[in-house]
Amino acid sequence: MPTSQSLFDHQAFLSSVSEQAGVYRMYDKHQTVIYVGKAKQLRKRLASYFRKDVGSTKTKVLVSHIMAIDVTVTHTEGEALILENNYIKKYLPKYNILLRDDKSYPYLLITDHKHPKLGVHRGGKKVKGEYFGPYPTVGAVWESLRLMQKLFPVRQCEDSYYRARSRPCLQYQLNRCSAPCVDKISAVDYQQQVDLAKLFLRGKSSTVIDSLVIEMEQASQSLNFEAAAKYRDQIATLRQVQKQQFVSGIVAELDVIGIYIEKSQVCVHVLFIRDQKILGSKSYFPSIPGDTDQAEVYQAFISQHYLGQDLKSAAIPKEIVISESFEHIEELTKLLSEQAERNVKISTSVRSERAQYLKLACTNAKNALVTKNSHKASMQARFSALNEVFELDQGINRIECFDISHTMGQQTVASNVVFNQEGPLKSDYRRYNVYGITPGDDYAAMAFALNKRYGKVTSMENMPDIVFIDGGKGQLSKAEAFFAQWQADTALEKIPLLVGVAKGEGRKPGLETLILAGSHQLISLPSTSPALHLVQHIRDESHRFAITGHRAKRQKASKKSTLESIEGIGAKKRQALLKYLGGLQEVMQADRTTLEKVPGISTVLADTIYNALHDK
Repeated sequence: MPTSQSLFDHQAFLSSVSEQAGVYRMYDKHQTVIYVGKAKQLRKRLASYFRKDVGSTKTKVLVSHIMAIDVTVTHTEGEALILENNYIKKYLPKYNILLRDDKSYPYLLITDHKHPKLGVHRGGKKVKGEYFGPYPTVGAVWESLRLMQKLFPVRQCEDSYYRARSRPCLQYQLNRCSAPCVDKISAVDYQQQVDLAKLFLRGKSSTVIDSLVIEMEQASQSLNFEAAAKYRDQIATLRQVQKQQFVSGIVAELDVIGIYIEKSQVCVHVLFIRDQKILGSKSYFPSIPGDTDQAEVYQAFISQHYLGQDLKSAAIPKEIVISESFEHIEELTKLLSEQAERNVKISTSVRSERAQYLKLACTNAKNALVTKNSHKASMQARFSALNEVFELDQGINRIECFDISHTMGQQTVASNVVFNQEGPLKSDYRRYNVYGITPGDDYAAMAFALNKRYGKVTSMENMPDIVFIDGGKGQLSKAEAFFAQWQADTALEKIPLLVGVAKGEGRKPGLETLILAGSHQLISLPSTSPALHLVQHIRDESHRFAITGHRAKRQKASKKSTLESIEGIGAKKRQALLKYLGGLQEVMQADRTTLEKVPGISTVLADTIYNALHDK
């Protein structure tokens, strides 16, 4: 089963997933998005990944790498389709390669001509004019165009056909075009029709709908039921087409903030909209005092999230949409405008597209809080299951895990990750750059890390109940020796329970063996055990944190100039060498005489540089 290969607790996750339409993102252990999908019913679609028989090998491999899933709820499947496309283009997920194509979504375009044309457009926005959309299907656009022909006599023919006309075409005879090609309408009157069409496409269609309703009622009162039915169908089509695509709309730049409060918990969900698209969203879970109302949360969040931030990393949008006002909204708006050096607006009473965005943000805030609480309950259940294995008198409240990462002994980094009953406690994570040991000596590296973490601790405050050591008996023995000495030095009565985590055959998940300190008793848990899932989660998080630090250190070392390791060569002399000789390659090829010609480089220093670069 794929569920036995993945550490992701799908059952707890699925129990809290919404049944609405939406988009889901799947993450691997490195927190990289590996798949983006959409669903008409999120829970049903996501549950299909965790059946006994998932079908293709590709899906099985995908499921085996899932470490986390987040969802964004949408109002319709059409919105989910557009958001899925935006996310795929943004993240380029590994398992979406076969699903991506170059298809773009259709727009309605009114061109910038003497007699503007109304038509369908796909692809880059190279044609001058005003664009409306995008729409999820071409069918919806063509339906819109047919309706527009009946409402506004604006031409829809190609420019070549328009220029070649010497008399009106059939569309004029059908009252679906005012024939500007042969001057059957003045330029002013034609532009008025174009402006009305633009207003209609911007969503200001109330006047048009009201007039159609009046026409339908008059036809019905005149017993002209056939005409009344046509008006009814037109109104229905108009409402269908004019449903704004709220995942990609006409709003250029704004943040929409939705809030959901339940008892003493709150979730703030922000939709980031740029260039008419949702570029992403994020949920925040601030701590709040009891009886805090929504207005107070809005004021505190906007102040802390935007004010004082580096504009390069947290740009202030032109508009922030929220559901209700608060006491100091005018002062805060002024401060945001001053910091952004342009006008910033905080909108509270919104309609049309913004109102739908706000509804979407609030829905996702509620969904995120429900999911978080479900995850918390699942984590507590795993802690309970683990305590059934080790039977600690005081229970398990804090767990720490250590891992070592290096490449052939170089750039060694140790990680220390911390979990409590709510999950990873990332504020307490630590990395240690290991030095002063024999390169490649993992045992010495582990002793170094343990000393860094616990060497100066003199009380049991913030001490873990269990310490997991990623490794076999050798690593565990080093930890036992350290804590034996530590206990003697601190005179503390109790030390954490030490447990080694030995990788299984072929390093396959589910085959790990736990090694108890002291007796070195081996414990093998079933692959479906929640306790084992918790151990795997902690161990993999420790490994991820260590290897991320190691890679960063290795990359930094690879960028370090060869000259930096030469004694006596500071920044100024390195700059002089590179500038005078033209680059590092030229410095490497230079002889002693050439090096002596560089300003500031003596004969002795030239010899030192030459010998260092040529290993002499």
